[in-house]
Amino acid sequence: MTTPQTATRVFFAFPHLTDPRRHGDYNAWHQLDHRPENLALPGVIHGDRWVRSPDCRAAGTADEWLREADYMAMYWFAEPAKQSIKQWRELGDTTLQQGRRPDLEWTSRPLMGTFRPVRGYVHPRVRISAAALPFRPHTGIQVFVTAVDDANGPQAETLFDWYDRVRIPQLLGTSGVAGAWSFRSETVSVAGADGSPQPLTDSTIRIILCYLDAEPVEVAREMAAREPGWTAAEPPPAGAARERVLLASPLRTIQPWQWDWFDRRDGDGQPR
Repeated sequence: MTTPQTATRVFFAFPHLTDPRRHGDYNAWHQLDHRPENLALPGVIHGDRWVRSPDCRAAGTADEWLREADYMAMYWFAEPAKQSIKQWRELGDTTLQQGRRPDLEWTSRPLMGTFRPVRGYVHPRVRISAAALPFRPHTGIQVFVTAVDDANGPQAETLFDWYDRVRIPQLLGTSGVAGAWSFRSETVSVAGADGSPQPLTDSTIRIILCYLDAEPVEVAREMAAREPGWTAAEPPPAGAARERVLLASPLRTIQPWQWDWFDRRDGDGQPR
């Protein structure tokens, strides 16, 4: 049986709603139709989704690719992954043919694709395996998405060694972080100038996903206070490959029928 510890493929997407009036419709479709159908597939080990609510957006940073991302979706695939992904894509076509893909009219995905899990980490206080971490209840996540050029060379190896020995242990030292998983891209597309998906060929995307059991925005603020500008307290060594931060942000776990983050207003009438 495949677990997150032995899986070789994971799908990530960062949806953006082009019509901000459709958040309720989008969440009803995704949580009550799309996600249950995906989780029922024998080739899907686990799937989850988080929201980058306005307060999460304010507590993080993003570049032009992911600045408008409203959500993050993730699916782990069982082995053989090629077959599992084929069935998963066939389900998408089936639901489209049944008229059950309303999201296509008002959803874009500025970055999406398949990734390979690199390694799981768990804080000692949690006392579970890295394979169980994605299934553990959590309040949300803190995600770091970066682009690394020449990710197969010695400079990249120096950077990734620093991540494994220094950077991720530092993140685990933040209050409320239960554990983390790291991933690297395999086949990824980004939104082109006309909004259509374009293959990304000149960079490797790395994702660090921290699972939280405290208030996500508070965790993000503690990280930012310890690491101004979202750079680590102990920077990468000289000679390490450079990386570009695409997204560093908290996201909230989505609760059934609690989809009003973008409807809330403060005293000035602005979203909060």
